[in-house]
Amino acid sequence: MVERSSGVEADRQLLMDAQARGPLATTMAYAKLSGPGWLQSAVTLGGGSLASSLYLGVLGGMSLLWVQPVAMVLGIIMLSSIGYVTLSTGKRPFQAINEHVNPVLGWGWALATLVANIVWCLPQFSLANVVLQQNLLPELLGREALIDPTSDKIAITAIILVVTILVTWSYSSRGLGVKLYEALLKLLVAMVVLCFVGVLFALRNSLEWGEIFAGFIPNPGQIFEPASAFIPYLDAISEEHRAFWTNKIVSNQRDVLISAAATAVGINMTFLFPYSLLKRGWTKEFRGLVAFDLATGMLIPFLLATSCVVIASASQFHTTPVPGLVEAAETESGEPVVPTDKERAGFRANLLSRVKQEVSEEQYKSLVAAMKEKNYDLVDSQIEKLPKEERLVGAMLVKRDAGALASTIAPLVGKRVANLLFGVGVLGMALSTITMLMTISGFVICEMIGCKPEGWAFRLSSLAGAAGALGPFVWSKAAFALAVPTSVFGLILLPVAYLTFFLLMNQKKVLGDQLPRGGKRVVWNLLMALSAGIASTASIWMVWLKAGVWGMLAIGLFLGLALVVQFRRRETPSVVAEEG
Repeated sequence: MVERSSGVEADRQLLMDAQARGPLATTMAYAKLSGPGWLQSAVTLGGGSLASSLYLGVLGGMSLLWVQPVAMVLGIIMLSSIGYVTLSTGKRPFQAINEHVNPVLGWGWALATLVANIVWCLPQFSLANVVLQQNLLPELLGREALIDPTSDKIAITAIILVVTILVTWSYSSRGLGVKLYEALLKLLVAMVVLCFVGVLFALRNSLEWGEIFAGFIPNPGQIFEPASAFIPYLDAISEEHRAFWTNKIVSNQRDVLISAAATAVGINMTFLFPYSLLKRGWTKEFRGLVAFDLATGMLIPFLLATSCVVIASASQFHTTPVPGLVEAAETESGEPVVPTDKERAGFRANLLSRVKQEVSEEQYKSLVAAMKEKNYDLVDSQIEKLPKEERLVGAMLVKRDAGALASTIAPLVGKRVANLLFGVGVLGMALSTITMLMTISGFVICEMIGCKPEGWAFRLSSLAGAAGALGPFVWSKAAFALAVPTSVFGLILLPVAYLTFFLLMNQKKVLGDQLPRGGKRVVWNLLMALSAGIASTASIWMVWLKAGVWGMLAIGLFLGLALVVQFRRRETPSVVAEEG
């Protein structure tokens, strides 16, 4: 149960006094007491959100602006129900799930969260290294300034690790430590948002605001048809091959839409939220604050930051080929534009499946082998034989990174300012996410070993996330081997976590007289069913794309194990009764 302290009692009294004075005073009190929702922002505003937002802009332009906000609202519905159950019972969710639902679900939830934390911390350290070297301190840490690249990478990673550990450990005590930690995370999130708003401000004269506002209107039809701006380019392709590119664009759009629905709230976020509420000492009197906290601390910062990135990306990259891939291009100073290795790799990947239609099976196998051996001349010679109209569309679909976007606004605000805006924003994303993943790891391990998440037990447990410091040295080689199975594991468990809290929300023995009744219960169940249903469908789709039959088999095995344990739990009381 939640332990009460003088600080919690003071917060409770502040809330009660504000509610007695009316809505305005209550809103002000909510703003003062908010915190856990901001922690959710710090988790979700990471490198993954940045990459997804950039590609949404590349692929759908302004027309896909609605995707991430809708997905986030669906996630907030489930987080609100998780918060309701937690604050109504005061029980730690891991304990409640194991006791009242199924221990397989409880342990699966915890293990999936821990593995996801460790794996997804790896690219955050890599991202922080890259942004310091390329955007913020290129003269000191950039390639031309590096005497010993490995030593410099070790030094940068060590500094990041020390900073994030100190921030995380401030959360290990009660009262002031928790509030200090939340204040630091609020500052980081605010910094991220302000930097990307600054990017949008730099582009303000080239934006069509009517098109932007229209982009927030949901359009599920984009699962079946390409963004309208691609139509003229598709029409320029011969009828024989137009269907290939139409299907490729629609397939990419579908994958992005479904991925956003499946991962708007990750498995680790479902673990963080209830424990951050308990860490605050909140009880059922604070339930009204939860929705406000999620809206102001999670939804609004996420909406602002990701929308700014999508808008900037759309304005600069949508239906715009990467310069230098198909036609020669020059910078303003007259220097030739040279695409990055990552852009060339994306271009080749987009065109190779099209080349497959033009060559024999043996030739195609040799091209795939050439790609693996980095014999790009053979592959490029085949790509060059394709019509220019097709190569242009292939170059339009290449994913861009933050560096590419920074370079496009450099002529507007200067290279230094452009690098500063992106560098500070992306670094803030990486640091806040690392800190949160370490914090969640501390919660998970403390739960699994059965101790309170505070003091040295929490501090040492949080160091599991510090394994991410290996990222700059191993991530490029281990990305596929680690990221794919971890994503599949998390996607399998996410709808299970949703279903688990759906069941808890409807259990009288868990909630007692706090169980929602009448119309309120109907509304809760309809919203949770909508959110869980969409997330489950999206998760199953993504598991199929990432792991195919093996992923579906893993779902079956996990659910089968849960059913076996459930039946055994039901049989045990009757056996005991007979023996008595």
